[in-house]
Amino acid sequence: MPEQDVTVGQLLLAEYESVKSEQRARIGFRDNLLYVTLAVVAAVIAAAAQAKQPSMLLALPPVCVVLGWTYLVNDEKISAIGLYVRDDLGPRLAELAARGGGFTTFGWEAHHRGDTRRRSRKAIQAVIDLTAFCAVPLAALTVFWSNGNVGGLLVGLSALEALAVAGLASQVVRYARAA
Repeated sequence: MPEQDVTVGQLLLAEYESVKSEQRARIGFRDNLLYVTLAVVAAVIAAAAQAKQPSMLLALPPVCVVLGWTYLVNDEKISAIGLYVRDDLGPRLAELAARGGGFTTFGWEAHHRGDTRRRSRKAIQAVIDLTAFCAVPLAALTVFWSNGNVGGLLVGLSALEALAVAGLASQVVRYARAA
């Protein structure tokens, strides 16, 4: 059986396929997290209303923080993969393909970032993320606090939850500015 040498170009293309596959998987997972969050919020609100127990709303902040953080981390990794393809992998492949002669690869990776409406879409997405993962649990905490019939331990827990939600909100804003 003859030996078949693997070229650097083949290895780089295999790496490209691998990171793009990871990026696609992360995009699907990230996007589904918004739907999961909406379903959980609806279920908790319905259960709290049906049981007439505002304290059940205290389940929303930790769930939204965990789902929001997972969403944010996946979003950051999706962007990091795009940056790697644009700034590292693409130029190495272009150099091999053209032997240094101005050839570009993976043009879409850079082209779609130049869209004039990209900035407004990113801002709208940040508002959606803040609403889904931060405003909703803060509203749940407000309803809980306004109930008036709350114990000291639950108030303390709710204060910690508010801090966690505020921390997530700061990260959402920080990541939105960096993008």
